[in-house]
Amino acid sequence: MAQNNGYPARGLWRRSGWSWVDLLVGAALLALLYGLLRLAPGLNARFLPSTAPTQVSTDPANLPYYAVRSLLRMFAGLAASVLFTFVYATAAARMRRLEKVLLPILDILQSVPVLGFLSVTVTAFINLFPGSELGLECASIFAVFTAMAWNMTFAFYYALISQPRELDEAARVMRLTKWQRFWRLDVPSGMIPLVWNGMMSFGGAWFFLAASESISVLKHQYALPGIGSYTAAAIADGNLGEVGIAIAVMVVMVIGVNVLFWRPMTAWCERFRVEESSAVERPRSIVLDLLRRSSVPHLIGTPLRPVGRALDKAARPFGLAEHPLTRPVTRERAGDVFFGGAVSVLIAYGAWEAFHYVQSTVGLGEFGRALWLGALTFGRVTLLVAVASVVWVPIGVWIGMNPKVTRFAQPVVQVLASFPANFVFPFATAAFVALGISLDFGAILLMALGAQWYILFNVIAGAQAIPTDLREAMTSFRIGGRLRWTKFILPAIFPAYVTGGITAAGGAWNASIVAEVVAYGHHNLTADGLGAYITQATAAGDFPRILVGISVMSLYVVVVNRLFWRRLYRLAETRFAL
Repeated sequence: MAQNNGYPARGLWRRSGWSWVDLLVGAALLALLYGLLRLAPGLNARFLPSTAPTQVSTDPANLPYYAVRSLLRMFAGLAASVLFTFVYATAAARMRRLEKVLLPILDILQSVPVLGFLSVTVTAFINLFPGSELGLECASIFAVFTAMAWNMTFAFYYALISQPRELDEAARVMRLTKWQRFWRLDVPSGMIPLVWNGMMSFGGAWFFLAASESISVLKHQYALPGIGSYTAAAIADGNLGEVGIAIAVMVVMVIGVNVLFWRPMTAWCERFRVEESSAVERPRSIVLDLLRRSSVPHLIGTPLRPVGRALDKAARPFGLAEHPLTRPVTRERAGDVFFGGAVSVLIAYGAWEAFHYVQSTVGLGEFGRALWLGALTFGRVTLLVAVASVVWVPIGVWIGMNPKVTRFAQPVVQVLASFPANFVFPFATAAFVALGISLDFGAILLMALGAQWYILFNVIAGAQAIPTDLREAMTSFRIGGRLRWTKFILPAIFPAYVTGGITAAGGAWNASIVAEVVAYGHHNLTADGLGAYITQATAAGDFPRILVGISVMSLYVVVVNRLFWRRLYRLAETRFAL
């Protein structure tokens, strides 16, 4: 893998004593630790569900504290999502029998809206930490996790199954253990799509921040200090001025996160690009430059190296990272039959219990109504993905294949994608009311504000991942116009587009729970659709209808993924993998 990142070796930067860069990095690290210590008591504050506040204060003076609390939840959810991605995606990519079960489960998890998870997990987390706000914090972080993890897992899974065969053979020749292969081959080869999709997932999680901090579930209302709950309270009060202040704080926070975290990450992951010739211009980050010049990261990492060596030794008894090219056919078929039969029995038992519960409460006829509402939402999702593909694929290719354009366009795209679109829903609601636009059509626009960026980000990442030598070859042969698009660009970005398409569709289904029911002051607009059905059932504490809505939404997503997106995945894996 290309390791030349255009910077001098670390030793050339290091001088005797502490430089101003070391002092700056050390001060930033101490400030971060101090902030975490100051926040810790608030996370474990006394909490009683019966007396818990249902709305936070809308005093703008509290916004800095709320913003920091929200940021802490976001990064905790991101850390949990990365850990889940490494375990789940690796198991699905490396274990053939588990793959047949794990991928459909991932489809279902992606289709379950945030409110669906909250309706089940809030009470459980509160009971896990009785009398402490930590339980509600965990429920909120889990909601953020569910908004991030699935997209990142899909991206890392595809990176694993599309690894070049030469790298797989090199891992066997060097006799790497499973642990060594994961950290020296799997993670580096999947780092670029993981970072880009992590950035997109982080931005998508902002979309559900209000729902995860101002929780209305099972006839109970809970509010955690955070910018999302502040915005929800301002919207409920119908105060556009306070909503505007929250938007301004969010813009500052989103730009700060992108400058201090995501921009350095996207520049750093360029070192893992696989190509024979280096790119003319690579992403740069002032923050990353300062960290590379500082001795602080080296001082922190040195004590951890013996831990890494110990883990390498501990992993050797588990065998080498070899995947036999041939397997006993009869044994494999027998194992598949047994494994598939066991899973089918469990699924059938769970489905029977769910159907019996629904029949004894609201009746099976409720599924018919939910299926019809699901068809309406499915139409919105389909139209959204089609229009977003036509609009954003050319723009994403233009940004990704032009380094000079990327330099100024990428930060703008990151800010737009990271900004929680539902913060502007009150203004959209006022516009819909003034113009007489039905939310049945307006919901498509609101859903697009949160879902379209998955396509754009993945196309940009796919275009940037095209090896420089292939681009130079196309230029040398003077291939342009329609031929360049059909024979080079579209096939090259096709795998990334499929990942973006499937996650955009899943994000649109999830966004329907907040886009099909919007409110501002005394204005309440509702669209006919499955998202509105689940939202209303969750607010009313109607668990049978929550179960019906989530089951139908999962059915739609799984069927579409099986019949359409998974076939495109296989096509990308067999014909268009670089």
